[in-house]
Amino acid sequence: MIGPGPNNDITDIAGLSVGQVEDEAVRTGVTVVVCEEPAIASVDVAGGGPGTRETDALAAGRLVERVDAICLSGGSAFGLAAADGVSSELCKDGRGFALFPTPGVPPTPIVPGAILYDLANGGDKDWSNAPPYAALGAAAYRKAGEPLRLGKAGAGYGAQAGAHPGGTGSASIVTEEGITVAALACVNCFGSVYMPGSDAFWAWPYEIDAEFGGARPAPEYQMNPGDWGDAKLDGRPLGNTTIAVVATDAVLSKSQAQRLAVMAQDGLARAIRPIHAPFDGDVVFALATGNHVLAEPSAYALTRLGNHAADCLTRSIARAVHASRP
Repeated sequence: MIGPGPNNDITDIAGLSVGQVEDEAVRTGVTVVVCEEPAIASVDVAGGGPGTRETDALAAGRLVERVDAICLSGGSAFGLAAADGVSSELCKDGRGFALFPTPGVPPTPIVPGAILYDLANGGDKDWSNAPPYAALGAAAYRKAGEPLRLGKAGAGYGAQAGAHPGGTGSASIVTEEGITVAALACVNCFGSVYMPGSDAFWAWPYEIDAEFGGARPAPEYQMNPGDWGDAKLDGRPLGNTTIAVVATDAVLSKSQAQRLAVMAQDGLARAIRPIHAPFDGDVVFALATGNHVLAEPSAYALTRLGNHAADCLTRSIARAVHASRP
């Protein structure tokens, strides 16, 4: 029977682990999704103000098809350095890409990444010429394999979801064929995750087993057109981003993984209103570890996976905010 995996998070995908670390003084953090073996990867960037690393390498027709890890970080552009720390640790472990292995020449770890803006959340950002992110990235990599923490954790530690605390969320589903699909999101959105005048999440129709509180709108509920609800009021440029990873244990090509990421973006629209604004930096990475062959016709099977990925991302966003409640 279809339902969440045993952990109801992205670690239900065999071969993936997650490391999370926070700096309480700075009010920021880093999340790293580590691939036990290099995994097929792609990305879809839908926000108007993204901050990314190595996403060009994931485009169709590029040489590299597989990645060693995905790094999500707070810190705006400073946070892109978190992937440097992850790369250094992967290099120590002998991980990385080499077209022609050469003695004495280390392989190059492939670590795409994305950041969210948490610089104005009140933490101590007086780091002069020594931002903490490379060290945080290295520390997060070394924590990979620990249980995934939801809410104020990892890259979502200093996040704000509209007028409410943001955070980290994750969810999974196992299909009838035994394929697992999952998502992990760090939610720092401009838009509201709650229906206006209600305790119910926009995501409520997708909830499984009251995983984010079970609140429902009143039967007579009717939204006013154009009502965003509890969105951020200042619209601060580059201050709003939801960054996410969706994953499956199915066998996918790089092109199919890119379609998975595109379809998964719809999960943001189901959970956040408005989304993909000029000042959002929304980015969704897709990973495929390749343990289950898709049924034929593969285009139809991929369509079902993409829908599951979107649903898991919808649930992950609500779970992030629900777990971050005081």
